[in-house]
Amino acid sequence: MKNDNPEVQGHRGCRGLLPENTIPAFLKAMELGCDVLELDVVLTGDDQVLVSHEPWMSATICLDPEGNPIPEVEERQLNIHSMTLAEISGYDCGSLEHPRFPQQDLVGAHKPTLREVVEATDLHALQQGYANPTFNVEIKSYPEWVGVFQPAPEVLAARVVRELDDLGIASRCIVQSFDPAVLEAVHAERPDLTLAFLVENSDGLLPNLDRLSFTPNIYSPHFSLVDATVLQQLRERDMELVVWTVNEAADIIRMIELGVDGIISDYPDRVRKALDAR
Repeated sequence: MKNDNPEVQGHRGCRGLLPENTIPAFLKAMELGCDVLELDVVLTGDDQVLVSHEPWMSATICLDPEGNPIPEVEERQLNIHSMTLAEISGYDCGSLEHPRFPQQDLVGAHKPTLREVVEATDLHALQQGYANPTFNVEIKSYPEWVGVFQPAPEVLAARVVRELDDLGIASRCIVQSFDPAVLEAVHAERPDLTLAFLVENSDGLLPNLDRLSFTPNIYSPHFSLVDATVLQQLRERDMELVVWTVNEAADIIRMIELGVDGIISDYPDRVRKALDAR
């Protein structure tokens, strides 16, 4: 069954328009009419849940505390999992022009904690008369990172779940990950949470679902990997289909016509425009 009104999810806020995973990007995404704010989380050295796509200071988007560029060969030495939140806050991750997103409005910004994002967006909702936002929280985790850029998946999952509960947002969150071990850990601890399995391989739906001991609520592949057959297979399993990262108008329209349940985009304004045009 097709969904005629897919959710619009702002990828890392609205990465095409403002620096990724920053509070200005999330506020803008709300103003653009996003249903869901998509973001990434990692753990700092002092056990804070930080909104960041990488567990290091990316040379592409960050300047050091003196305002200098970070050499790409040195970025992984700036390991967020061994830095304190105070140290991290000195880096500017919003003033560099992004080579892939030249339309970004640049604004000096630090990497915020998940708590900062929730507090800022909830306040914005209150001030503007919006509904409180829903969050799609991606737990960044890879086996090769364990012990260097992150703790064990079980420890990482438990810390993120505790933060969702402390912030009171578990009921308006999706938790997603590419790492089956993290999803298993979250599901074991909190089977009531809405979970999404991110996929970027071409193995197919059934081999990917076999990597989990449970059926997640949402299957979330790259948009190029889906068709009507995949959607039908998911409907038979009472699962939703949320696709990423859909930026070009023709692809957005194709996903809408296919009937997906959610579209993650760096340009949520384009998705909203396409939906409004219908």
